[in-house]
Amino acid sequence: MHDKSPEEALKELKSSLQGLSEEEALKRLSLYGYNLLKEERESRLKVLIRQFTSPFIAILMLAGLIALLFGEVKDAVVVYSLVIVNGLIGFYQELRAIASIEALKTLTAFKVKVIRDGKEREVRVDELVPGDVVLISEGDVVPADIRLLESVGLMVDEAMLTGESVPVEKSSEVVLPENTPLHDRVNCLYKGTVAVRGKAIGVIFATGKNTELGRIAQRMQEKSPESPLTKALSSFGKKWILVLILLLSLLVLIGILQGREAKNIIFFAIAQLVSAVPEGLPIVVTIALVVGAMRLSREKVLVKYLPAVETLGSATYICSDKTGTITQGRLKVEDYRAYDKMRLFLASALCNDADGLRGDPLEVALLEWLEGERVNWKALREAYERVWEHPFDTKRRLMAVLVPTYGGYDFYVKGALESISKMCSDGCPEHVWKEHNLMAKEGLRVLAFGYSRLDSLPQSVDHVSVRIIGLVGFLDPPKEGVKEAVKIAKEAGIRVIMITGDNLLTAKAVAGMVDIYAEEDLAIEGKHLEDFSDEELYNLLKRVTVVARATPEDKYRIVRVLQSKGETVAVTGDGANDAPALRVADLGIAMGSGSQAAKDSAKMVILDNNLAIIVNAVRRGRLIAKNIAKVIRYLLSTNAFEIIYNSLAIITGFPLPLYATQILWINLVTDGVQDKAYPFTKYEGNPMREKPKKPERTFTGKEQFLKIVYNGLLMGLMHYFFFRYLLTLYPYETALSISFTSAVASQWAVGLQEVGERPFFMNPIEYIRLNPYIYMGISLGFILQLTAITFLPHYFHAVRLSLEELPYALVLPFAIFLGIELRKWLFR
Repeated sequence: MHDKSPEEALKELKSSLQGLSEEEALKRLSLYGYNLLKEERESRLKVLIRQFTSPFIAILMLAGLIALLFGEVKDAVVVYSLVIVNGLIGFYQELRAIASIEALKTLTAFKVKVIRDGKEREVRVDELVPGDVVLISEGDVVPADIRLLESVGLMVDEAMLTGESVPVEKSSEVVLPENTPLHDRVNCLYKGTVAVRGKAIGVIFATGKNTELGRIAQRMQEKSPESPLTKALSSFGKKWILVLILLLSLLVLIGILQGREAKNIIFFAIAQLVSAVPEGLPIVVTIALVVGAMRLSREKVLVKYLPAVETLGSATYICSDKTGTITQGRLKVEDYRAYDKMRLFLASALCNDADGLRGDPLEVALLEWLEGERVNWKALREAYERVWEHPFDTKRRLMAVLVPTYGGYDFYVKGALESISKMCSDGCPEHVWKEHNLMAKEGLRVLAFGYSRLDSLPQSVDHVSVRIIGLVGFLDPPKEGVKEAVKIAKEAGIRVIMITGDNLLTAKAVAGMVDIYAEEDLAIEGKHLEDFSDEELYNLLKRVTVVARATPEDKYRIVRVLQSKGETVAVTGDGANDAPALRVADLGIAMGSGSQAAKDSAKMVILDNNLAIIVNAVRRGRLIAKNIAKVIRYLLSTNAFEIIYNSLAIITGFPLPLYATQILWINLVTDGVQDKAYPFTKYEGNPMREKPKKPERTFTGKEQFLKIVYNGLLMGLMHYFFFRYLLTLYPYETALSISFTSAVASQWAVGLQEVGERPFFMNPIEYIRLNPYIYMGISLGFILQLTAITFLPHYFHAVRLSLEELPYALVLPFAIFLGIELRKWLFR
């Protein structure tokens, strides 16, 4: 389309400046498909097959084959039945997790402005079709390949497509030769690139896989980096399996030297290995993260990158914007100083891109103020048509326009006084600075306005000299709940730094209103950050709560410096220039009303631009992390128990207290039915009264390790000595059956205790309400276990227990429940 004029492009695409009709858009959607890059998705068959191809399932199938070769048909039937049941459960759970993740992707699908049926409206990016007329503005990610129809000061970052690091200036008027290379096609925009300045209208000529990005999509299909939890579990898992193999090999050797039957001891070792590896943990973690993300979505937080949920509760710093996050973002003109009232009104109307309803909040507030002053800004715009403009520049911190007048041009500029004063040939008058500072100390955001008379179009704003014609102060009051949120964050050990482009005095005043800034804190301007080394800046940031006149580069450096010292940093942003900081932050949080570039770079998007929402999300993140830690503790405690119990029996020459098929069955009716309930555990106490913890410490730290060892030893030793006592009362088959049922019930007891951090008997009713699903899991396990020992005992080398023998199977579960209860009381 670069070789066609705008009119020719519209004609070829059978479209117009009025856009497509809704009916035509639907027809084209069915013809061209959704505007998505093709993703590699696993078929359900592949997901099902994968359940039966893991190393541990292969080991189990080998064990079943060994049982068949030795003539143990019943054992083989049990093993293969368990393989099938486990595989089907895993398949169902993984499909549920995939469906939930897809639902989250739908929630985080963003919209773009288009013209359809002659009216401006928003549609989802994936529903765009060739022929759609799209509106592009600063900060937008280009949603498809587009031929420009109109453009004003448009500059686009095409680095991800062409490798060119400098933004490219675009023009709709140019018609290029057909063989023009991609990087020189200045009249076209390409999917995935970012508009960093200006605005445009264009018509889409390619979507989805037909875009330039779609043709090189293979480069984009990179896996997300492993999260801290994934790394920690992977590292631990390798070490755990190595220890298990060494220990079980030693037990097999001891058993054979003791004269035990080789087939039984080898079969036991295989079953114990499979049971002791928490292979269901990854799916439980995924469920926990998905459940957390879905709950966050109901609290106006959309999660784009699932592993970010697990680090949410570990945040040690929140680097927040001011406008719209801490303050309401509903600006109104509170005060002004006019040195040339007529010119000030003209500048406010003409140097302004808002339309009265939509636009930058500051510019909308200016128009509302003019209406209050009975100035007809619409008539002024009709009378003075803009012929040149310099769109708002984040580095220069100003915007300028040029309008024709009698015999020349009027130049109007608005921006920060620090920027406008540099354009004054004789310098900014002292009284202007004094009045500016007085307004800023009252918490007002102050804009300066300048004017100049020109004879010709300027080459750039750098070549224009102006005089100050007025100051306008805007009030943006703090949002409700932000002050309380800051207090909660501080109590939770999280430092809040407000990073803003505002004047230092204004920034301090606003930060003081919400208790971010206090007298003993430091406030600094962004330009002074370069005076410090990274080490010095980190030490300074421990005392800084306000960074004013900050550029996106300043925000990026602050994040990097904090991360280099092991801090977990949450960053909020809404502009295209915030994208680098959002991308590198541990938790990049974009505003729902922000630019598409910011949303695409962030790991989360908050729909209600409020610091209180972020603090609440941290609270939710801490709960999610706790629930994952609890399920890890439960699974490893029960695995340690079985290892200790059987090892003591083998080493001391006693018969096996748990047979191989019993071990596999226990794994199904305890871990298999309880662990999936842990992600649904509710709040217990106030997680925001604790200090932040690293994910690694939460999941596999010293405290976690000691609790697992305590639980494993308590269960293992009590069962071992109890089994020895049972052998003095009953035949081996009866003692084995009691041991089998006791082990199952004991693991249920541990599952119940590890749901909560507090002791059960502190408030039993409240404890039971923590997680009703855990009791549903135990009920299902109870039915399965009752079926096994009542109707199928011979398949598990067990006998049916009498009413006199059954109470023995319940003694230890109750004792173990009390033992863990005692641990909780002692270490509260």
